[in-house]
Amino acid sequence: MTGYALGGVDVPPVRESEGGAEPPVRREAAGAEPGPPDAEPAAADRPAAADRRPEVRHLGDRAPTYAAEPGSLPPADPAALDALTPDTVLEGARYGTYTLRAASLRGDSARFRGEPRRDFLLTARFGGGDDGLVLVALAGGDRAAPGAAEAAAELCRTIAAAVGRSQERLADDIRAGRRDALRSGLQRLTDRGYGRLRARAAELGLAEEAYTAGVRGLLLPVDPECRTRVCFGSGAGGLFRLRDGAWQDLEPTGPPAPPAPPAPSAPDEDAPHGFRFRASVARPGDTLLLCSGGLAEPMREEPVLPAALAARWAEPEPPGLAAFLADAQLRLKGYADDRTAAAVWEA
Repeated sequence: MTGYALGGVDVPPVRESEGGAEPPVRREAAGAEPGPPDAEPAAADRPAAADRRPEVRHLGDRAPTYAAEPGSLPPADPAALDALTPDTVLEGARYGTYTLRAASLRGDSARFRGEPRRDFLLTARFGGGDDGLVLVALAGGDRAAPGAAEAAAELCRTIAAAVGRSQERLADDIRAGRRDALRSGLQRLTDRGYGRLRARAAELGLAEEAYTAGVRGLLLPVDPECRTRVCFGSGAGGLFRLRDGAWQDLEPTGPPAPPAPPAPSAPDEDAPHGFRFRASVARPGDTLLLCSGGLAEPMREEPVLPAALAARWAEPEPPGLAAFLADAQLRLKGYADDRTAAAVWEA
């Protein structure tokens, strides 16, 4: 039987087993000397599917402490099944000149201990046509904090609701390049999100630091003529850009630059962390990476990780969802927290 192509995957010829079956027929090219009967099949004849399957690998010369795949499931409450959090979330989209990939996965430590994922990922499109706006919001809290998972989810949803209500104005400000207005408005809605977290912590009888999370937001216009990308956030996390094969840390460690004066707000709406904002025009070939603290830390501290991602993302086409997930969970000893990442490839 000859091989055939199915969905872009080369399926090798079927070879009969040796048990009672006729040996495979070898066809030699005209004028060529026949090879030995036990010769290794040519590389083109070998199965290719296994080579193309994404693998969970580790970087460095020492394997991480925990296993690569999930172990125990978190305990479930039959009265609160809507609160269950899946181990992994994957998302993707393509608009105009960019391709979006996003993933959130439980860290090795949480998988081993049977604890739920504390990071949260939200992707949404508000509006229609070229006036639409894509939002990616991700948040992660301290895994030792009892309310980290709930705080991360509440913060993302609060910010997303505010962005959705202001979608038309935000999209217009992005197209017009009104950076001061964008900074002021996004800082105000981020501060309000943290204000809600503090109020909720008081209701639960928790300290503020026990019910909080670092958050990052990314606004992507649907309009193919607009290449402005807006990033904002507060607390732990990171923003990196891969340009011409080299990574740039767009949020260097240390205090953020002083923001433009925000519009007046109530005293209890001030964010507990420095607000970060960046609006820039993407160049063809850029890759923007937004991530929670669980990935930002090894990106800054372990050169082998950004080097590996730069090599993997050097291809002209963005990775598919499964390949992106494998990239996002490249493992390193000493880094076992949840990871959440969103990457944007510019055509």
